Amino acid sequence: MSSFRLVPGAGDSPVVLHVPHSSREIPEPVRRGIELDDAALTIELDHITDAHTAALSAAAADAAALRPWQFVNGLSRLVVDPERFPDGREEMVAAGMGAVYTRTTHRERLRPEDTDPQPLLDRYFHPYARAMTAVVADRLAAAGRAVVIDVHSYPTAPLPYELHGDGPRPPVCLGTDAFHTPPGLLAAAERAFAGFGGTGRDSPFAGTYVPLDFHRRDPRVSALMIEIRRDVYMTEPGGPAGPGLDRLGAALAQLVDSL
Repeated sequence: MSSFRLVPGAGDSPVVLHVPHSSREIPEPVRRGIELDDAALTIELDHITDAHTAALSAAAADAAALRPWQFVNGLSRLVVDPERFPDGREEMVAAGMGAVYTRTTHRERLRPEDTDPQPLLDRYFHPYARAMTAVVADRLAAAGRAVVIDVHSYPTAPLPYELHGDGPRPPVCLGTDAFHTPPGLLAAAERAFAGFGGTGRDSPFAGTYVPLDFHRRDPRVSALMIEIRRDVYMTEPGGPAGPGLDRLGAALAQLVDSL
């Protein structure tokens, strides 16, 4: 069974809504390598999971005039984080949060520091990356371009793992890349999310996700990360969604329609 799912959109849509961190699911073989007890793991999942972002993506896809494609991770980022670089060229390695995490959001031990990441990368990371690469290639072939919109959330108060937690924490943070985020895409997102009390750029989280085959190579692939502060739409940490989720779905659909 695949650990991710592709929800098809319109044949001529260039947009891929990417939802990498919405799941709490951890396969039992992977669970055995995690050193937290059940209670501590539940708390960690409350903090690390971008709760309800799959529902947000689905709501936006349903509301969009031209249905976007959706690529949704079915496993927790505590299994592997598909948005990290697999070779360790990643500043989050310093916090124990490379492609395979060894530390928690509170910098406590999650796995032994000497954990060999390769089995998890081979089983989960690389198949995910290949599938996402294929989705983007398919959109390029069908539409002549691809737009990857990463759908994330982040806590209202900074957590100890954050390397840049002392910066602004706007209701909606827009993560950008100098190569892959054209000004028009950024401006469209700023318009779409203007009604939530303001957007910010690259704080507290920066950057975008683009599959490595296209990363800094193909300007036909554009990308933007949407980071929503969790108090805008849910009870923290790990609680239910509120009415803000419907408004966010409508705003994300507006962004999709503008692309």
